[in-house]
Amino acid sequence: MVSKVIQHFHPVWRNKANFIIRARVDDPNKNFIGEQLWARKISDFRFEICCIPFFVYNISLGDEVETDAEYYVKNVQRPSGQFTFRIWLKDTPNEIRTEVIKNLIENDYLIEQHSEFLIAINATDENHAQLAADYLMEYEGQGALTYETGKV
Repeated sequence: MVSKVIQHFHPVWRNKANFIIRARVDDPNKNFIGEQLWARKISDFRFEICCIPFFVYNISLGDEVETDAEYYVKNVQRPSGQFTFRIWLKDTPNEIRTEVIKNLIENDYLIEQHSEFLIAINATDENHAQLAADYLMEYEGQGALTYETGKV
């Protein structure tokens, strides 16, 4: 088993965070990937998520989660009502990549960048999420990017 840890270097709510917890993610190759999640400690094993997950599904910014004694996420205790999207920009021309990111920021989406080609975005509610999905679907239909939601 290969052990990888995904880190968040610029969490969007860094000023609220006071703890780092972890989440397990299995990739298609069956390698273990752990994602560190910046969080605000609420109680011994309850935390508010302060970053936008890059690989973990079914956890969003602002969710309250419960961890085990090793601080691995067990479950979501209180969903925040926010939505996560991931955008893959590997084959996206630079001018389109810049346009997409600029437009998302101008429309009040929070963004975290994992690499040059992978960004995670946060939508504040269902309407905001639908607008993001419609916008990203246009570019995906043109073959300019690929996106997914953070919920399965």
